[in-house]
Amino acid sequence: MNKKEVLEIRKQYTHEKCSISRICGCYVDGEKNIKTQIKEAFLSLPEEETFKYFNIFKQTLSGTLGKNLLNLEFPLDAENPGGPQEFLLKLRDSKLQDDVLLEEFYQKVIENYYFPENYYIILIHVAYDIPGKSTDGSEMFDASEDVYEYLLCSLCPVKLSKPGLFYNTETNNIENRIRDWIVDPPAKGFLFPAFNDRNSDIHSMLYFSKQAEELQPEFIENMFGCTFIPLTAESQKETFNYLIEDTLGEDCDYEVVKNIHEHLTEMVEETKDSPDPLVLTKPDVKRLFELSGVPEEKMETFDQTFEAAAGEKASLLATNIASVRKFNIETPDVVIKVNPERTDLIETRIIDGKECLVITVNDHIEVNGVNVRTIAPQRDEDYEEEFEEAIPASAPAAPDAPIDFGATQA
Repeated sequence: MNKKEVLEIRKQYTHEKCSISRICGCYVDGEKNIKTQIKEAFLSLPEEETFKYFNIFKQTLSGTLGKNLLNLEFPLDAENPGGPQEFLLKLRDSKLQDDVLLEEFYQKVIENYYFPENYYIILIHVAYDIPGKSTDGSEMFDASEDVYEYLLCSLCPVKLSKPGLFYNTETNNIENRIRDWIVDPPAKGFLFPAFNDRNSDIHSMLYFSKQAEELQPEFIENMFGCTFIPLTAESQKETFNYLIEDTLGEDCDYEVVKNIHEHLTEMVEETKDSPDPLVLTKPDVKRLFELSGVPEEKMETFDQTFEAAAGEKASLLATNIASVRKFNIETPDVVIKVNPERTDLIETRIIDGKECLVITVNDHIEVNGVNVRTIAPQRDEDYEEEFEEAIPASAPAAPDAPIDFGATQA
């Protein structure tokens, strides 16, 4: 799924466009015990509750694609009879009316989802009547031909509210507030099947994780049978940095790394309006390195290095590996933060036999918030000392008349 497809589904979570047929829920405590369950026609809920559920559903489809939202494909084994994909299809096709399937689904989540506190499993069935699109991209609601029938699951932590005081309007007093169990925004969730090319794709699903670095791969594999799980955003960044260092080796100099940064930033900028995120495969990263000036002899073992670090079929999301908003240079004692668009202000030079970074500055510099000059102006005493040093001790005394230093003797 791309950004436009995710946004199209999110926009349905309003009363005007709602096509949610049924909602089911299961409240689980920290000991993995089911405390209560709900099964309702969604629009039979009080309006105040439906608005709160809409927010939860929107949050389950929020975040960055490739970071918080991951497109997962079912392997062939998962699509075999009795596999995870077939089970999800049965659950969807039941429209959440089959209590046996619902109970089995809850047990699968409880067994595989790691969360040591209380949480609330929310599952909805939706039948979205997909509107047609005109040539200019506008929706044509009377030209709908397909229905996208799907499940959306949200796993929400349930936490005890903080202790405190409140104003009781009935008694007109400030009193101790009763602590309640509050349903927090979702930590995990999924959409099945995926909405690819604006239609159902039963071979794929969309997985949500509020914390991009806590994907819980064991939960994904055991619950959905998906064995190939993309690297986390942080892992992709670390892998990319390793590729640079290992490929260049001792020749990992500032200019080449700066070039890689600049070219990668340009690629992200050029594709920022595209609904599909920019993904770099092994050949893409290889071309990026070559374009940035990595010597040809250093690229001889690149393929093996990439496969060892990320895997043969791995891909890296450009927004995960590019530092678009920062360009930092660090030494053990100094940290320099540079506007990513002005890396040209930094040069490397050898001065007095030492490796140095030279920073071009304009007329505005601050030190701890204080405006300062780059070089302090010389004082009158400094000029006098320089002048005295320039005149030999044996020179004749200065005459009373001023000397014309521009004149020369014949």
